[in-house]
Amino acid sequence: MENGEGVVKKFCYINRKAPYGTIYALESLEVVLIAAAFDQDISLVFADDGVYQLTKGQDTEGIGMKNFSKTYTALGDYDIKKVYVEKESLEERGLSADDLQALKYEDEDDDWAEKDSLFIVGRNDLATIIDEQDVILSF
Repeated sequence: MENGEGVVKKFCYINRKAPYGTIYALESLEVVLIAAAFDQDISLVFADDGVYQLTKGQDTEGIGMKNFSKTYTALGDYDIKKVYVEKESLEERGLSADDLQALKYEDEDDDWAEKDSLFIVGRNDLATIIDEQDVILSF
């Protein structure tokens, strides 16, 4: 989205809630996909219990909710290339990068090579990334 001067604003969507039990995770995902349709510069952040949103092998059959976790693998198709996971949040929950889904995008400037869009970053680096954004929405 451009401001009145033609400058693209940076939007950051912060996810801090577990994927199920509330509507926050699903609503955030829907808002991000809609925003991507408007060519926004999007960064997606997962911290605290939000890191569970990206874990592999989610099974929601026992709780009777729709499993939307595989939708995250489509983020690259929406040109969302900056997905940050807070390292300390993973560690505090006994998780590592190996527990997360692989998120990729195809780089049209590099002969459509598949590249990672998921980055594990420390709390201090994440604070810097968030500070560089123009608009921050927290879910």
